[in-house]
Amino acid sequence: MNADARRTLFICVHLWFQIFLLLLLVSDLRAAESLRIAWTNNMLTIAAVNLPGKTVTIWYLEAFCRSGSTHRDWKQTTIPHKTELIEADKEGKRLRLRTLVEPSVEVLHDIEAGRDEVDFRMELKNKGDEAVDVQWVQPCMRVDRFTGLKQDDYIQRSFIFTKDGLTALDKSRRIEEALYRGGQVYVPEGINLEDVNPRPISPDKPVNGLIGCFSEDGKYLLAMAWDQTQELFQGVIVCLHNDPRIGGLGAGETKKLHGKVYFLPADPDALLQRYLRDFPKEK
Repeated sequence: MNADARRTLFICVHLWFQIFLLLLLVSDLRAAESLRIAWTNNMLTIAAVNLPGKTVTIWYLEAFCRSGSTHRDWKQTTIPHKTELIEADKEGKRLRLRTLVEPSVEVLHDIEAGRDEVDFRMELKNKGDEAVDVQWVQPCMRVDRFTGLKQDDYIQRSFIFTKDGLTALDKSRRIEEALYRGGQVYVPEGINLEDVNPRPISPDKPVNGLIGCFSEDGKYLLAMAWDQTQELFQGVIVCLHNDPRIGGLGAGETKKLHGKVYFLPADPDALLQRYLRDFPKEK
């Protein structure tokens, strides 16, 4: 091999080595920016280096609820349940949980973290010989760190979609009177108003299953959606809910639910397109 050939070979090897290092760097940056998840003591933590506030926690799960709840003491609505961790990978990308709901319901959860979303798959099975009146379940997403706000003002950065499009919760029609004061419930068409959270019910109807908020710096949004929705709820601990609808379980019956938490740039139109892609029944 002459000198020119050796020089050309050296340049090619050096160039390919630089490309290899660049690819490793890009891969590391993507991995650093992707979401990670962990669960302990009924709290699901979502974390990423570029997530405003660094972590988002979800009370997973707060409650399983019976029908007839709107005008009744909350303790008479919630059904005893217990959740345990079945499996968690070392990378913080996947969790499997198991919930037992009295008297006879088993719920299996498969939760996966991606670059900009967390995907939830829930399978509910009534293993008993009688129907169980379990109408909906509550995952409670805390957004204080993400919004940088507190209970008295975080609604100004929180939103749902109504017939008027994206609607900030402080601009929605809000009611004060209810069995329990504080917060606001947004009930989709077709849901019995006697079977929702016993807090003030807004006359504004959500047109899809999205509820979310904008980050303190205005650059990002965080949103939750499920394929079946009992209610969207702005709660009293700087939290937002999409509470997925179960609709009861007959003897031996199995149902499945699918949910997402999105962490995206602050582009509501892009969020809506993503939602319609992931939940095509909403089109």
